[in-house]
Amino acid sequence: MDLVVLETDRLTLRRFTEADADLLTELDSDPEVTFHITGGIPEFDDEMLLHWLANYERWPGYGFFAAIEKDSGEFIGWFHLRPEADDDAVPELGYRLRKAAWGRGYATEGSRALVDKAFGDLGARRVTAFTLAIHGASRRVMEKSGLRFIRLFHGDWPYSIPGDEHGDVEYAITREEWEGDRRRAELDGT
Repeated sequence: MDLVVLETDRLTLRRFTEADADLLTELDSDPEVTFHITGGIPEFDDEMLLHWLANYERWPGYGFFAAIEKDSGEFIGWFHLRPEADDDAVPELGYRLRKAAWGRGYATEGSRALVDKAFGDLGARRVTAFTLAIHGASRRVMEKSGLRFIRLFHGDWPYSIPGDEHGDVEYAITREEWEGDRRRAELDGT
């Protein structure tokens, strides 16, 4: 079975294997990487990885994917495109990257590719993404990936994170919006 899910100019996104546990543990143990998710508390364990691996069969084409930088062959983090509430036509987009990969456009590059895959290959009707309202960098990635601001809300999360009193935000893009964006880009020659 081919583990590669898709490639971009600079990234290869592939399925995880059990051999990736150490990479995921290392990524999740950096409190700066997990700050906006758990307040810096590591939460990855082998059970999570086994759950991710099982979901490849449950939802073909969807899942958590290792992000590998093509030039160096280095693991730089992960992306996910996973069905929301058991509806594979409405996947959630997410990402977590090593600090060394921040600010280099990888999050946007991988996110755009997964949004295109969701609509172009997987039949999605809508793609969603969520982050803390105060997480400006993640919000910019969502916007650059074509998603639009939908709402501010206050989620009930297991961790208290500094700034979570400002709430969470949902971004999304529908198939129709994605198709319109692609038509405009073709007309603009971009």
